[in-house]
Amino acid sequence: MAIIKCPECGRQISDKAPVCPNCGVEIAGKITKCPQCGEVYFNNQEVCPNCHHLTYVSESAGHDTSAVSTQGNRPSQPRESQSVVAPPIPPISPNTPAEQPNKSSKRKPLAFILALLMALFICGICFYFYNSAKENKEQEAYEFAMKSNDPLVLQTYLDNNIDAPEEHRDSVTMRLENLKKQDNDWDNAIVSGSKTALLDYIANHPDSEHLTEAKHKIDSIDWADASTENTVDAMELYLAQHASGEHVDEATTAIKQMKAKTVQSDEKSQVVSTLRHFFQSINSKDEAGLESSVAPILTNFLGKTDATRADVLTFMNKIYKEDITNMNWHLNNDYKINKKEVGDERYEYSVNFSSLQKIERGGAENSQEIRYQISATINPDGLISAMSMTKILE
Repeated sequence: MAIIKCPECGRQISDKAPVCPNCGVEIAGKITKCPQCGEVYFNNQEVCPNCHHLTYVSESAGHDTSAVSTQGNRPSQPRESQSVVAPPIPPISPNTPAEQPNKSSKRKPLAFILALLMALFICGICFYFYNSAKENKEQEAYEFAMKSNDPLVLQTYLDNNIDAPEEHRDSVTMRLENLKKQDNDWDNAIVSGSKTALLDYIANHPDSEHLTEAKHKIDSIDWADASTENTVDAMELYLAQHASGEHVDEATTAIKQMKAKTVQSDEKSQVVSTLRHFFQSINSKDEAGLESSVAPILTNFLGKTDATRADVLTFMNKIYKEDITNMNWHLNNDYKINKKEVGDERYEYSVNFSSLQKIERGGAENSQEIRYQISATINPDGLISAMSMTKILE
């Protein structure tokens, strides 16, 4: 069995294959190999498509039957053992010129030399085309092997091209060894099942045929980790590592659902900042600051529905009695925050917390501390849209 190139599609196949697995053309018993250039072609073709050598040589071309027949009719020559009586030799007259040698006998060596030279010339041409075809075939096999990731193809080249150029055999041998090492590294990475091993494999073999499978396994590992942790940060990390990953839609949906239910650290910071700004503005009697921390219309403010910013300013002015010299609101860090989605990724926050109001009237002996339980609503724009206070009796 030998590896040949399919005459129809050019794919490397066995010469014993019934049909070509690529194009389906019949192979076994339907092909022949040119004895002159080595080209493989269908045996129903009259000549080789490469060097035009005749597929079948006529028997009459190599034998001259008429010459044989003539030779057979010639009278047999007398044997040396037979007694032959030579006729008398007439005397040579001095005036009679000697018999001239036969001119045709002189031409025979020249014709032989010319025929020999012609034969050598023809043989040289045939050898040139044969050698050229052989080199072309070896070059095609070399290029095919260097592009292949199948170790069997490379080993077949080495087995069938023992006399190939040394640099070709060295290149194919090196590639074969690299493929074997690559397969070994892949087996080790799969057995380990670790993301680090897979990343190392990709770094060492960026052109591997297992590249897609390696990336798929890494994607699966990262998604499993994100699903186990099941936090917004974990899902966002997966998306950052796999922008086109296999679980992008699932991660995006999970993030949206968690954000709709869970108050994130940055959201808590925003809510607390709004409340602190509100009470600091009251402490400093900063009307502009107070107005900037509340919505234009509050659904409820200390029992008043549809309150305006003017109503909030009125509240501040009322609590500052004439005898009050100083007032400080201290917010306790006991916030309980809930969120509700009120639009596409827009959230409203409900906050409950306690606060201590310190009031000074003239002197330290006249100071007063009042504790409140406060409920507030922060809209998606980060502004207070509702607030109520309940005094805590001690």
